[in-house]
Amino acid sequence: MALLPDLADAFRDLVLGVACVACGHPGRALCRSCHAGLPASAAAHWPTPTPPGLVPPYAVGDYDGALRSMVLAHKERRVLALASPLGELLARSVTQALAELAVSGPVVLVPVPSRPRVVRQRGHDPTAATVRAAVARLRAEHDVVSARLLRVRPGLQDQAGLDAAARAANLAGSMAVPATSLRRLARGRPRAHVVVCDDVLTTGSTLREAQRALEASGLSVAAGATVAATRRRAPAAGRTPTFGPSLPPSPPTD
Repeated sequence: MALLPDLADAFRDLVLGVACVACGHPGRALCRSCHAGLPASAAAHWPTPTPPGLVPPYAVGDYDGALRSMVLAHKERRVLALASPLGELLARSVTQALAELAVSGPVVLVPVPSRPRVVRQRGHDPTAATVRAAVARLRAEHDVVSARLLRVRPGLQDQAGLDAAARAANLAGSMAVPATSLRRLARGRPRAHVVVCDDVLTTGSTLREAQRALEASGLSVAAGATVAATRRRAPAAGRTPTFGPSLPPSPPTD
């Protein structure tokens, strides 16, 4: 006789040590209840200050709670089963971007690259895996593929602990599109719209650098898409909010 769902989950936790990363319920990396409670839609989330020229960046919610637990467990603890629900969330960000920006035709999702040393240490590339899972969700309604077009230069510092200005300086000129990757894309999808994808939007510097490198190679970048976005500290009274589905702050006039 088949085990009841709760007993089956308890059995998997006992044998495999699996538990929900959000609530600790045994049996699944993300339990049914927490999965059902994930954000159902996405919106544009502009960082403040916004890097000049940044394409609209989309996310499903704050980098907090279940979203933060999922991203960290997938990235740092190799809970590989989370690639699918994270891909589902990323797909919602991409869908919202394509709808709001009226993008039609072929679309290419380009993951932000990780440093090769970091990928070796982790034993996997979490962003690339999440993007592949998003493509699997999107293919029913869009002509979409993923392509790892970007490479990072050696010597890039870890971004953790850097403020917005330091992140921008660290990332400046750090990414490029190899000619072989560009030729391969041109043969298959010469007029594709590009959406740059990452797990978390913080200051926008990483997305902006990826956008710069892709546009420098002649590609059209439509938007950025992430799973979550960090909530920045509230500004002084009367200033533009630091987080939320709002327009970016006006650029300086000087």
